[in-house]
Amino acid sequence: QEFNLFADQAQMEIFEQYFHDLNQLLKVDNNSDEYADIRGNLQEKIAIFEKTESLVSGTTLSNDVYRLGIVYWDSREIEEVQQKDILYMIASPLLTPSIASLRPTPPVYVRTSANTIKIYPNGTYSSAEYNYISKPNKPNWTYVVVNNQALFDANLTTAHFELHASEENQLINKILRLAGISNKQLDIPANLNILFIS
Repeated sequence: QEFNLFADQAQMEIFEQYFHDLNQLLKVDNNSDEYADIRGNLQEKIAIFEKTESLVSGTTLSNDVYRLGIVYWDSREIEEVQQKDILYMIASPLLTPSIASLRPTPPVYVRTSANTIKIYPNGTYSSAEYNYISKPNKPNWTYVVVNNQALFDANLTTAHFELHASEENQLINKILRLAGISNKQLDIPANLNILFIS
């Protein structure tokens, strides 16, 4: 049970670091070499979690949305506005969102909660879609306790890590550090990595 908690925390730390690192890399020139392109490599790791879905009832997003990307309907992007701004837009005849092609302001949406949005003008947006970055599933090492020892049980549903394969060493080190902190043993020997893998 502790391992599962450490595994989830370690995976989320690595996953969340992707976005911080990408933000920093976007501020500087990038190496365009095919295999040394740090930004491209980072985007490849994030791409594992990219998904596209249809809006349910025109408002409901998937429960695993971590970062919302583009919302689009009828081949047009629907831009996000803040709740305070939509009131001014609706009050102005020129800025009121419209689905008519002759009107200057296309539909917009407001994020109303973690997994719902509201599109203006009100209407049926059954064909609206959105792309997003999903949260990684929680890893789950399934086990049974035999003679006070936790033993892996392949008959139960196991959830594997979803990170890019290149993160294996970092993931192992993070889990071992968390285990060391929990056991008040911060100096985990290097050879423990070998024991962990085997």
